[in-house]
Amino acid sequence: MTRKVVVTGRGVVSPIGHDWQTTWENLIKGVSGIRALGTVDVSGLPVRIGGEVVGLDVTELPLKLVRRTDSSVHIALVAAREAVRDAGLEIGPDLAPRTAVVLGSAGGPTKLSAAATAALADRGAKGLSPYYFPGSSVDSAASEVALYFGAQAASICMVTACATGATSIGEAMKLIIDGDADVVIAGGVDDTMTRLDITGAAMSRALSRRNDDPAAACRPFDRDRDGFVMSAGGGVVVLEGADHALGRGARIHAELAGYGTTTDAFHITAPQPEGLSAQRAMRIALGKAGLSPSEIDYVNAHGTSTKLNDTTEIRALRGVFGERATHLPVSSIKSMTGHMLGAAGAVELITAIETIHTGVVPPTINCHVPEDPEMNFVPHLPQRHEVNAVMSNSFGFGGHNAVLVARRWAA
Repeated sequence: MTRKVVVTGRGVVSPIGHDWQTTWENLIKGVSGIRALGTVDVSGLPVRIGGEVVGLDVTELPLKLVRRTDSSVHIALVAAREAVRDAGLEIGPDLAPRTAVVLGSAGGPTKLSAAATAALADRGAKGLSPYYFPGSSVDSAASEVALYFGAQAASICMVTACATGATSIGEAMKLIIDGDADVVIAGGVDDTMTRLDITGAAMSRALSRRNDDPAAACRPFDRDRDGFVMSAGGGVVVLEGADHALGRGARIHAELAGYGTTTDAFHITAPQPEGLSAQRAMRIALGKAGLSPSEIDYVNAHGTSTKLNDTTEIRALRGVFGERATHLPVSSIKSMTGHMLGAAGAVELITAIETIHTGVVPPTINCHVPEDPEMNFVPHLPQRHEVNAVMSNSFGFGGHNAVLVARRWAA
């Protein structure tokens, strides 16, 4: 029989909370984390808003580590610490060789690189730290998390653009199923809140320019949407083989039952218009989970608030769920958190799992005039639903599609 994989720990850092509980409470309240940027020089830029992570408490991390690493690493470590604590996990000498890390980032340590570039220009070679070269790699967060916890099985950095967090968790699931690990610390992180990154995304016409009303800027599935909002954040789960989790008496949040991944091979930024590869990823995930579309009770949508993505995702959902699509609660928490890039898929899976326990589905705020009026995008306010199985969609530039399916754990 295929080894079952379960989620035993969750950790989140987001623009609306520096831990999972605070983030969840603000999601249910419909709190927006999108504001005028305060840590970035936005003078002369077409976009001056975003979802920053400010004031993160890193006092539990070693000071030397904090000084030599990027802010994205700090976010990853704080989220990972919360997830490991939530799992009640002790990674000792016996477990370390069976503990893996699969942690992705779409942008990598961009703030560190920006600061180093400025220091080099200002002071020459003496301006660069000897830690810059190892710390500037996109795998920095994955490496530091493995080092911090002493995880000695595989340590992998996944990069699939906006689908990174979901891809990381799906590939981590495979390590457990294949017997290569008993425990995996998995997820995604990004903090690309730099002048260069924001300008680059803005010039690609991907970002909302609603600078005068930040909280209303991200409006998934609304006809008046004009782009996504870039944010920082991190999401980490602890995955375990069900046998391992049960053997140590762990609390199980949910079973991670299915994972599907495909590629559009259509365009570097635009999705395939009918969402055919996205549909295939959903069907693969459902098939791996042994579930039919009728058994999914909630979909946490990718829902970026871009013109093309939201239309395509609606078509994909209708293609997979048929008539049931109009009865299914579908919401996008990006309306509140903004787009946390590599972290998005991980935080959104954690959100979807929470609906199983609470029976509360978070809203899509700012969805005033839905593009598809027949669908339930959970506008403005949370809704109560009986939820036993959930789907979380993640689609990225480059045509990356990653879909995760989780269900209530039946002991």
